[in-house]
Amino acid sequence: MRVKLYIYYLFVFALFINTCAMGTALPGRKDTLQDVDYQKKYDRFYDSLRVKAGQNGIIRLLHNSIIHKPHPFVDKKAMSMEYFYRFKGYRFKGKTISQIKIKALEIFGPDLNDTTKQATSKLEKFANRIHTKTNLNIIKKNLLFREGEQLDPEILYENERILRQLPFIQDVRILLDTDTLYPGLVKVTVLTKDVFSFGVTGNAEGEKANFEVYNRNVFGAGHEISVKMVGHLHKEPYLGLETYYSINNINGKFINVSAKFSNTYMKEEVGFNVEKEFLTPLTKWGGGITGNRLTRANQIIDSDPVKLDETPLNLLLLDAWAGRSVQINPGKFSNSQITFAGRIAHQYFHERPEPDISNNQYFANRTFYLAGITWSQRRYIRDQLIYSYGITEDIPEGFKNEVVAGYDANEFGNRFYTHIYLSNGNLLPGHPGYLFLSAAAGGYFNKLTLEQGLARMDVNYISRLFKLKNKRCRFFGKLDYMLGIRRFDVENLLLRDGGHIRGFSSSLPKGKQRLSLNLETVFFQQREIYKFYIALFLFADVGIIGSNKEFIFNEHYYSGLGIGIRLHNESLVLKTIQLRLAFYPYHPENMNFAAFILEERTKHNFYKFQPTEPEPLRFQ
Repeated sequence: MRVKLYIYYLFVFALFINTCAMGTALPGRKDTLQDVDYQKKYDRFYDSLRVKAGQNGIIRLLHNSIIHKPHPFVDKKAMSMEYFYRFKGYRFKGKTISQIKIKALEIFGPDLNDTTKQATSKLEKFANRIHTKTNLNIIKKNLLFREGEQLDPEILYENERILRQLPFIQDVRILLDTDTLYPGLVKVTVLTKDVFSFGVTGNAEGEKANFEVYNRNVFGAGHEISVKMVGHLHKEPYLGLETYYSINNINGKFINVSAKFSNTYMKEEVGFNVEKEFLTPLTKWGGGITGNRLTRANQIIDSDPVKLDETPLNLLLLDAWAGRSVQINPGKFSNSQITFAGRIAHQYFHERPEPDISNNQYFANRTFYLAGITWSQRRYIRDQLIYSYGITEDIPEGFKNEVVAGYDANEFGNRFYTHIYLSNGNLLPGHPGYLFLSAAAGGYFNKLTLEQGLARMDVNYISRLFKLKNKRCRFFGKLDYMLGIRRFDVENLLLRDGGHIRGFSSSLPKGKQRLSLNLETVFFQQREIYKFYIALFLFADVGIIGSNKEFIFNEHYYSGLGIGIRLHNESLVLKTIQLRLAFYPYHPENMNFAAFILEERTKHNFYKFQPTEPEPLRFQ
């Protein structure tokens, strides 16, 4: 049976590779000519359709709301090289910046390639009217350059990335022009386009439900606020509240502050966070302070894999860290850095489960002292149609290698901690795709005995953009392996968390060792539905989980196969809407063979090579 299973998944994998590879097997054609002919044909078709629809008011309204021209194919290489040489061609490098002009575009209508476009539908015009554009001073304080300074193309390139990662900015473009009066000076124009900052989300499952309203750009000031109502039919409080408020980049120092409050059937919590990240390779100092007071909680932190069903937790968490980055070759974005950082994390329980021999240290009162050294390098490649739909995406390449050591002052016995983490990204020659590799190993040492140890390995692959006739597609692959060594009984790996098997809802398969493989092919469609971009996808997931005392391939196999569609509007802060039909061969007894799921999906983040605070490896 197991041999048949190997053959079955080998066939699925070959099918995925074949699907994308078909896009390269179009003999006798050149992609450029094909794109031009294809675009002309569709331009004529859509123009004739628009003229015919204009003869009737109702039909014209339906046409403007539903029918849109397909998006033109974007040649990533041409786009990147043109942008690169426009700045790096030494036409403007070293010239003095005489003027900085910031121009904010309407959300709907104009784009960075054509600022003269206008919103067409009444709904779009209404959205533009009620939206408060980002205050220009907010954009200005996020700039890394000032008037009177010499222009550095690398800083401009990096600054676009920083602006794009703001939660209220859809895309940005920095344009340069020679000063007509003084040729030795240069004028800089920063074009920005917001997202519509209001959003809603919610779900209902069994006896519980929630509904959230949020704004990612309050009054155009770049602040974030969220209010969520959380309810349960049988647990008090039956209707609870979660709220969150965040201020980004205080006074242009790139210091972020946030506060949160929660009073629901799951927990009661008050917390705050102040943090300055190592935002760019030239950032010298980073640090942060966090405080959380929780009562009636079923887990220590939101991402903790250990959840309690009965005994509530009542605890205090205090955390502070600071770091200093040293440039190996000062002043160059492309060079590597060495970062030294220290951290103190305090955890004190007022209420917790009764300590026992196998789990006593997991819910222990302790103060954790950590120190880390990180050697890192990061650059960014620009591309489109990876996790987003038509906007610029910044894909990191480089490496991050760190060594962390610590001392756990624990009420049940002091112990030492150490781990090593190695990662590297975009190793492929010529960058036909994107490849990220990482490996880590570490744990605690109690009188020279290793406990709560783990080893893990990750492989992430994103193919280049293929063409399948007139469709564009990418192939995604992810391999994840984790092994726990002398973990506490309460600590177990699952398949349902972290997307190891998408839509897998059972918590019965668990263990101290896990191997998962995720395969996905995404087809980016050129048409839209009510301004929502469309992507079709096929996926196949395999998970193996069980004891850490056996060879992983001798453990229990589970899988998920399916097809789905994603809808997303890049002009809105709303999450991606995903409709998925999945099948689960060899499923656990508390799951069905098939599942039809409508859900919201948070956009994936790229791996990072940015130095952070020293943190122990997580077993989850």
